[in-house]
Amino acid sequence: MKLMNVLKLLVVATMAMTAAEAIWLELPSSGAKCVYEEIRNNVVVLVNYAVIVDNEPDKPKFIPDISLKVISPFGNKLHHEENVTRGKFGFTTTEPGYYMTCFFMNSQAPNGKSVHIGLDWKTGIAAKDWDSIARKEKIQDIELVLMKFQAWVQAIHEKIVYLEKREEEMSEVSERTNAAVAVFSGMSLSLCILAAATQIWYLKRFFRKKKLI
Repeated sequence: MKLMNVLKLLVVATMAMTAAEAIWLELPSSGAKCVYEEIRNNVVVLVNYAVIVDNEPDKPKFIPDISLKVISPFGNKLHHEENVTRGKFGFTTTEPGYYMTCFFMNSQAPNGKSVHIGLDWKTGIAAKDWDSIARKEKIQDIELVLMKFQAWVQAIHEKIVYLEKREEEMSEVSERTNAAVAVFSGMSLSLCILAAATQIWYLKRFFRKKKLI
């Protein structure tokens, strides 16, 4: 029993470091409201959303509809919906980078009431349906906890590897930028020296013609 409690605590602590968050957005009357997250390649993303309006108790409940779209780092449209008030969708990333989800108002709320969106955004292991997995494979509680813990550890390891790779890429970009700046600085200094030497030569020639030197 103590082992089970310890394992559950480890899983909860690991889950706290993973991407599963609820977001509360206020939509503007015009334009779009977007959220984005940097996600590595081949990661499952599940999103649940619902439009929420501050209606008065004695007034009929009115929920304006919205449109939404999901855009990949390379500008590909992964998901698109129109005239909706709630729903859910999912996708698997095919390229690393920032994935953006934008919401648009289609109709106005009465009396200028604020319109919000409740957004439940889950990625990676947090998007798995562990209850269905346990029922399908007939896994006991302790086995399920161990499986969760192993999956979370693997996810954290992959995240660390991804961050290390990004750090290496950024270091390479920084080194190339520094090298380019050094070359440009050297060229600028050479041009300045050449311009100064040319000016001195021209002035000497001019003064000699005028027999001033």
